[in-house]
Parts: sequence; C-alpha cells; structure tokens
Amino acid sequence: MTETASRPTLEAVAARAGVSRATASRVVNGGDGVREPLVERVRQAVEELGYVPNQAARSLVTRRHDAIAVVIAEPETRVFADPFFALQLRGISKELTAHDSQLVLLLTEGRDDHTRVGRYLAGGHVDGALVFSLHLDDPLPGLVRGAGVPTVFGGRPGWSDGTRDAVYVDSDNRGGARTAVRHLVGLGRTRIAHITGALDQTSAADRLDGFRDVVPDADPRLVVEGDFTPAGGERAMRELLDRCPDLDAVFAANDLTASGALRVLRERGRRVPEDVAVVGFDDMLPIAEQTDPPLTTVRQDIEEMGRLMARLLLRDLGPSRTAPTGAPPGLVLPTTLVRRASA
Repeated sequence: MTETASRPTLEAVAARAGVSRATASRVVNGGDGVREPLVERVRQAVEELGYVPNQAARSLVTRRHDAIAVVIAEPETRVFADPFFALQLRGISKELTAHDSQLVLLLTEGRDDHTRVGRYLAGGHVDGALVFSLHLDDPLPGLVRGAGVPTVFGGRPGWSDGTRDAVYVDSDNRGGARTAVRHLVGLGRTRIAHITGALDQTSAADRLDGFRDVVPDADPRLVVEGDFTPAGGERAMRELLDRCPDLDAVFAANDLTASGALRVLRERGRRVPEDVAVVGFDDMLPIAEQTDPPLTTVRQDIEEMGRLMARLLLRDLGPSRTAPTGAPPGLVLPTTLVRRASA
C-alpha cells in the first residue's frame, strides 16, 4: 500500500463523524454554518484518524494561504551576519506560529530581486507581508502596494513614493539617541562624536537627529557616516581620530558599529571609558556584554518589534483570524539606557 493510499481521506472523516462530506469540508476548512455538536464530531474524527487537510482545497474555501511573506531589503550576507535580523525574525516567527501561519523569507540584493519579490507577492501565494530594513530609494513599498497584499513595515515610513498611511512598528530612535548623548554630557564629556548608520534609512537619520538635539553646535567633523556594521565602525572611528584626536566620547548608531569603534580605540591606545566613553544602540546580547569593556547602550526590544509587526498584520487580515484587535495603526516602542563599563 502506498503512502498516499494510507492517508485518511475527507470521506473517511465524514463517515466517522456521521455527517456529509460537505459538512466535514466546511468544518475542516474553516467554513461557517455548521452546528456546534456536528463541529465537535468532525473535530474528534479528524483527531482520531490523524487527517491532514489538503492546503490547496482549504485555500479555495477560506481564500487564505496561512503564509506570510517576510521581506528584508538586504542581501543575505548582511541578514545572516547581523543578529538584529535574527531577533526580529524570532519575534515574527513566534507570533505567526501561535496563529498557525507559515513564514516565507524573501531577501533582496538588486533590482532583479525587487521584481521577483513583487511578482511573488502579486501571485497570490501569501496572505500578507512584513517588510523591513528599507532604504529611502527602495522600490519595495510601491511594489508591495501594487501587489495589493496587506502589509506592515518595520521602521518609520520615510521613502520617496509618498506613502503616508502605512502601518508600521518602530522604536523611539530619536529619543533613545537623546538619552545616550545626554548620558555622555552628564559624564562631563565635551567632544562627543557620532558614528551614524546608513543615512538612507530612517532609523539612522532619526538617531542623528537625536544626537543633534542634544549637541546642536557640535563640530561637523565629529559626525562620520557608518553602515551599521563592525567594519563600518572601524573605518569611521579611524577617520574620527584622524580628524579630531581630542574627542572624548562616541555615540555609535548600533552595537555592531560600537564594537568596531572599540577595537580601533584599543589599537590606538585610547582607554575606554577613561579617555573615550562609548555608547551604542540596540543592546544586542551577547555582543553588548562581550565587548571590551562591556558596552553601555540604548536598549530597544527587537524581538518584540517583530512580534508586534506580525500581530498588527494578523489583525488586519480580518475577523476570521484570532489575532488581537484594537491596536493602533502604527506603534513606536520606548527605549532605555543600559549602563555598563564603556560609559
């Protein structure tokens, strides 16, 4: 007997429950209009027989695919090297799993990838999309809107296509940056530098604005653009020390950037925090605890951001889902300063 032949059929479920095939189908595939006693009989038959619904048939009835696309606007080399993405994906995965939805991961590295992603989303393969790590010139928002799928974005909208009503989840990047720089000012530091993230992303622009809120008259030479990577932090730190050897503090746009900056400071013989205090952003463990010295940083709950993105999307997919309702269209999560030895 083949494996296919040994699988229980919907007809067998109907016979075990003592109902018609149509009634069994409505129950199994999430349809309405079946009395509760019959629903219970069908569910018991499904459990006893170990019946697994055919997903294609289920989709025809429910018009749902129980799949969510997670679109990250970064190449795979960046995604799999940066723990930020792992934390966000973990939060998304937990929420989708709790609501019996599958995660479909889509990455973009070039224009061909954008076209592929847009075509996939428009093809009716998923119920919605979660999109994050966008850059200001990214075509993805327009492609997603053209695909007509419900979407939640990670990060404050700021792209150039004029989208203003996007549902999103973000952290208080500007407020967190202000907290970091005020902490450095409170330590008596007067030559505070900032290594930014990639400034075509709203999170980096917001953190730069927060820095400028606290030190509006800072020497322009004390700001160098990075790219949220350790290598970018190393390059920017060398440039800062060459430009302004008397700097006494650094606010780095994220913990990976700070880790690169700390390596260069050590190479140049600068003591941290005695000579130069350093503050990061993210509080990604174990990075922040394992730098030398352990990193003072601004904590954002990255995993919670992912979970809330998924929750907002499930809410918007309609009343047939069990996701919580009543959440606002966009959420900005608070940040807090976590003090360690670097500042």
